[in-house]
Amino acid sequence: MKYFTKSLEIQEATLGKNHPNTGFTYNNIGSVYNNQGKYDEAMKYYFKSLEIYKITLGFNHPDIARSYNNIGLVYDNLGKYDEALKYFFKSLKIREDILGINHPSTVTSYNNIGLVSMTQGKYDEALKYFFKSLKTREEMLGMNHPDTGTSYNNIGSVYNDQGKYDEALKYYFKSLEIQETTLGVNHTRTGLSYNNIGSIYNNQGKSDEALKYYLNPLKFKKQFLE
Repeated sequence: MKYFTKSLEIQEATLGKNHPNTGFTYNNIGSVYNNQGKYDEAMKYYFKSLEIYKITLGFNHPDIARSYNNIGLVYDNLGKYDEALKYFFKSLKIREDILGINHPSTVTSYNNIGLVSMTQGKYDEALKYFFKSLKTREEMLGMNHPDTGTSYNNIGSVYNDQGKYDEALKYYFKSLEIQETTLGVNHTRTGLSYNNIGSIYNNQGKSDEALKYYLNPLKFKKQFLE
């Protein structure tokens, strides 16, 4: 934070308060506060960054989209999900228009909207955006990429929340297959897949199967500690 604050001081003195680089530093300071859980401070700096970007870059620029996304993340952290979605959709529109649907930042927007929608219990909406994310990742990254595996996991989580356990297992197992292949058995994402599958079997009353998958992450953790 000390260095960001010093950078901001220098940029405002040399470049002026309304310069994209100054706006970027405001954004970075906002991200530090967001990570610290100081959401009011984070919002203050994110909105200041957005204001500068609008003046210097116009209203349809990827940096504007990033500001909207970051503001949405703060509202999400605050549990203000309707406000979060409002800014995530603003971000998504710019990203689709400027970057296209096959850009990683656009996929990030799809995921953020899907996650908030799932939290709100809007499962059809969540699936819509998670499947958009999956389609793009399969096309751009391939079937066997960790991020593709994460999309499968997210879809499985929606079905799990709906109590559609067979569908959930289908997507969780696909995620597990990808994560094991690309990241190995000792990776946290692989461990998450095992845990999610265990949760499904536990919900179905299949205790032996649940333990089988629950114990795998514990085995991996033990290996790291030894």
